[in-house]
Amino acid sequence: MSEVTSRLTTEDRKQLSQLLGKVNLHLLYKASVHGFDGKSFHDKCDGQGPTFTVGYNKSGHIFGGYTSEDFVTHGNKNDNNAFLFRLTSDELGGKPLEFAVEPDTVAVFNSLEHGPNFGDSLVFLVDGKKIKYKPGQSYNFNKNNLFGGNVDLLECEVYRVEEIKTAWRDINWWPSTELSLIKRHTPYLSSVSQARILLIGPIGGGKSSFINSVNSVFRGHVTNRVLIRGGATNTKMYSTYSFRGQKDDTTLPLILCDTMGISEGTESGIHSDDIISIIKGHVPKRYQFNTASPIQPGAKGYVKSATLGQRIHCVVYAIDASKSTLLSPEMEKKMCVIQSQINDLEIPQIVLLTKVDEACPLVRKDVINVYLNKLIEKKVLEIGKQLSLPALCIFPVKNYCSDLELADHTNVLLLSAVVRMLQSTNDYFENLDEDLPVA
Repeated sequence: MSEVTSRLTTEDRKQLSQLLGKVNLHLLYKASVHGFDGKSFHDKCDGQGPTFTVGYNKSGHIFGGYTSEDFVTHGNKNDNNAFLFRLTSDELGGKPLEFAVEPDTVAVFNSLEHGPNFGDSLVFLVDGKKIKYKPGQSYNFNKNNLFGGNVDLLECEVYRVEEIKTAWRDINWWPSTELSLIKRHTPYLSSVSQARILLIGPIGGGKSSFINSVNSVFRGHVTNRVLIRGGATNTKMYSTYSFRGQKDDTTLPLILCDTMGISEGTESGIHSDDIISIIKGHVPKRYQFNTASPIQPGAKGYVKSATLGQRIHCVVYAIDASKSTLLSPEMEKKMCVIQSQINDLEIPQIVLLTKVDEACPLVRKDVINVYLNKLIEKKVLEIGKQLSLPALCIFPVKNYCSDLELADHTNVLLLSAVVRMLQSTNDYFENLDEDLPVA
């Protein structure tokens, strides 16, 4: 059997890119190799997704059709994305001619008797090496413009059209790079040794799991430092967590602070005044939250004059990406009120979009797909709009909830979020330093 090679030239492919955009074309079927008959075509091309059919006739015309639907053995299909085309010569400007399908008409017929059939307007492999045409069925064209009126085929090729996916965010997938940045990080102000970062968000958003996951990466194995039973936790008290490296056991320059989750109602969940008190450094470690009454200055352990090191330097919202509605109208309203108070304090804010592996099967298969995935990008833009934050402040992450082993790509997502948190705290410190009076 002859070698299966594409007949398309570089110039042909340039014209096709004007019709299809940036795609890869994978040759599935070549009539001169596999056979000029319907069965051979269907054996190679059925169920392959979007395809591009290219015909070459004896008068030198290159023409064919595109469909985003699968070819099958029997059955008709509508496809408003389908079109017919003809490649042109340099004398005609080197621009392809396109003939779109008529809306809501049958774009593709399927039968073992013939090859690609575009709405019975253009049919390949009829009686072997011929085409059949009937303009006006589903596509309107002039036979001379499409194929020069010559029905004799020299070749017929069918390509699977593979979209070239481009990442909507560039990222370095080597965790050692991010780990090095964290270990070398130095707070902008010498009076602060560790950046203090507060995690808040709806109950079940993944705050505690994120702390466990970050600790896991630093320690080199999966940990459950914040006790999570049955796959969930509902934090009742204010807890702070410092971290140590895996080998040298040095203290890392950040503290993650865990709080009670935010609830839509008033009967459960943290009081908004408690969040502001935490940010201002008034709430002592292990303080038990009271949903009915926020902390008061006379409470046991209340910190009246908090140092800069005791205050919060960055606020992080943990939002569950697996929910069809990221924030309900009531939750969005409640969080925006809290956010307004945080804005008044000029504290930087970041969003963790958690559980991205549960939100999308492709990400569950491999988290490296997270920045190629349009669904996750859509959710990033959605939560950014709800919280009035730019996309650069929103980080998709997968927490270690059921995994027993660490994975580099998961680590990178977690660590890149931490790096951004530390960078944001330094922005905050720099702004504070500019506001300090000159001695």
